[in-house]
Amino acid sequence: MIGPYVLPDDVFDALAAGAGGRPAVLLLLRARRSRNLLLLRRALDGPCGRAVEPAADLLAGVERVDPEAARSVIDGPAFGTWAARTLGDCPAHHRGVCAGRDLAAVAVLAAVRAARPARVTVPVREGRLRLPGLGTVTGLGGVPEALVVVEAPAGAEGAPGTSAGSCRVRVLTAAGERVLPRDPSRPGHGWQPVAVLDARHRGLTLRLPLETATPELPALETASAGPAAWQDLLRQAWELLVDNHPRRAEELAAGLNGIVPLPAPARGVASATSRHAFGTVLTSWPADPERLALTLLHEFQHSKLSALTDLVTLYETGGGPRLYAPWRPDPRPPGGLLQGIYAHLGDLAFWQERSGSRHGPAQADAAWRLAQTRAHVERGLTEAASHVRLTALGTRFLERLARTVRDGDRDGTGAGGGSGGERLARAVARVQAGDEAVWRLRWAAADDTGTERLAALWRAGRPAGPLPAEDVRAATGAVVGPGPEFGRWAARQRGAERARPAREAADAVLAEPHRAQGWAELAAAAGEEDRPGADVLRARTELVRDLCVRLTARQPAPPPGAAPPRPPDPLALAAWLADTAVGTDRSGVGPAADEEGAADRAPQARRARPTRGSGRVGRGQPAEAGRAPEPASGDGLAVPVESGSGEAPVDPARSPGPDPAADEAPGAPAPPGQADPRPVLPPARTEHGAHRGAEPPSADVQVGSPAPVQGVRRVQQGVVQGAQGAQGGLGPAGRGQRSGVAEGPGAPAPPGPGRGPDAGDEPGGGGAPGQKTGVSMSQNARSPLAKTSATG
Repeated sequence: MIGPYVLPDDVFDALAAGAGGRPAVLLLLRARRSRNLLLLRRALDGPCGRAVEPAADLLAGVERVDPEAARSVIDGPAFGTWAARTLGDCPAHHRGVCAGRDLAAVAVLAAVRAARPARVTVPVREGRLRLPGLGTVTGLGGVPEALVVVEAPAGAEGAPGTSAGSCRVRVLTAAGERVLPRDPSRPGHGWQPVAVLDARHRGLTLRLPLETATPELPALETASAGPAAWQDLLRQAWELLVDNHPRRAEELAAGLNGIVPLPAPARGVASATSRHAFGTVLTSWPADPERLALTLLHEFQHSKLSALTDLVTLYETGGGPRLYAPWRPDPRPPGGLLQGIYAHLGDLAFWQERSGSRHGPAQADAAWRLAQTRAHVERGLTEAASHVRLTALGTRFLERLARTVRDGDRDGTGAGGGSGGERLARAVARVQAGDEAVWRLRWAAADDTGTERLAALWRAGRPAGPLPAEDVRAATGAVVGPGPEFGRWAARQRGAERARPAREAADAVLAEPHRAQGWAELAAAAGEEDRPGADVLRARTELVRDLCVRLTARQPAPPPGAAPPRPPDPLALAAWLADTAVGTDRSGVGPAADEEGAADRAPQARRARPTRGSGRVGRGQPAEAGRAPEPASGDGLAVPVESGSGEAPVDPARSPGPDPAADEAPGAPAPPGQADPRPVLPPARTEHGAHRGAEPPSADVQVGSPAPVQGVRRVQQGVVQGAQGAQGGLGPAGRGQRSGVAEGPGAPAPPGPGRGPDAGDEPGGGGAPGQKTGVSMSQNARSPLAKTSATG
């Protein structure tokens, strides 16, 4: 049966709130399976089809005798990444060595699990034959391929529980034959198995392969931390999760399907998620159960959002990676920003529980990290509301998300009530303000023409008017954090009572205007003292610095015997740029030098709070027509972050591998920026100082359950037909969102020729605009894998 894929309202809202529960995860898993089947269909119809067909035949045969074995492989870590690589960039298919042939290695696992006899040719690269889910055969020399033969005893095929140890797997090459151990989980000569980790606690079981044999995922061999160490660590982390986060533990048990061990960074833990491998966590050795538990929560949030955006469109694409995310040292695309916000909801739940259950220094550390994480999410929400062109569903999604953040901070401090919480909030806000200032000095370029115009207006004593549009550069090459000087300063803020006085920080900036750390301290101090122009110092730091340097360099020479003129005061400049009332020199040179402290003496001065995106302080220009409205709320949000970054350097060009938009490192983010002053999605609490498409892909709403996934054979036999969706989005309560299906729920339209499954630089945008995909059945006597045609 073929039917529409239904995403009920309550499931959408539960996922938007950060969790969703086991039923939502199972729904997303079925949707991703349907998507993967469509990608297989697309691969068979494409230029790599002949290379793919033998393995697809094997998968279809396995499905006939053991559907669960076939589904486990299609849902596993290797299938989606294989499809993305094959459909996205396979220039070698004309030479017969295309990535499509790698599906054979994935199909071997299905044959072994189903105890089905098979003979399939698998590529050998660099002397290694990688069989995802099973292991790696080493020492094969320079042979290009090997014939893998799966032999099963009579009567074992498809019988539940008989595959383990029942199959004999032979690897034949021109140089000879290798026979794998009867139990493939045991090491052997020239055989490195994929270990399977097993954790059980209070009736919940987590069974994960320690995947080192998937070519598309950059796994590290487990020599540095062997399977026994991983097993012990996972057992402790699982007990922590089941005891303290039972609902999220149920999600993980339903959706996690593998851990890929990564090389360790210089410090901290590196972790990532590939958007093509639902439920697979890539992580370096976490060293302690708490960090592993946090990593699993964080990275699984990425998987959930990636699967959700297969079904719905949350934002409109446009522009490159230009957005500020306080947990990252580099500019982010819209999809990456939304992914980071959502992943940090897992961190938020984790540190909320830890801050309430610990005592002494451990409790203080958890409270600090909770405040950091809450601030990250709030600042990310502000950035998304300002600069991401959200669809109606995207706005609804972030509103639900913001409500979760608000509900978890009922005392208004994010770190416990009382003066201790207020002090922590101020410290976090200082670090955030400094971080954003340093980020802007690194990535934003001041416009020469616009800055020169402002300099002329300043000298003439006239209002600044609209600020020049910002220009944030995209990152190139490996990206590291803001540097040790900032890290040391940020670390000191945790124990500091207050920031350095703003007047003192301004004088330090005048002495060394090119020192980024000085501007960080000034932005932090101005924010804490609620100075006029504090928002400009944080959100347009590069403009204030460039204007200050330009005015200083062009000061008129003093008359003989007169004292040299003082350089422009950055506090006065920032207040002027924010259109705040300050004294003006009647000579027409600009604000009087003797009134440099006017901001100190004039608390009654108008303290305008320009909004981001308004053409003044904000990034970019006013919102274009058609942009989703941004619900107004309060006056400002405060945000925290850890001093120094524990994440590995980010290489935006890394491919294939983890999606750069989804590799936010949990628990060890780059130091953040301060909260944004503009109205944002969540009703704000005021603290002192402190990948595409247009509308959602479907539209007619329907109540009911999705049709079951019929499997590989059905997809091979069917005809994929494009269908146009009606207009609209999620309906009122009790109704659901219908999206496309491929033999069941949840698949978006297949990618166009030569393009990957999620073409573009912005993963997470959603499916094709206004499109549904249906599958109708038709028998073909030639082959159960008869190719189909795709339209739409």
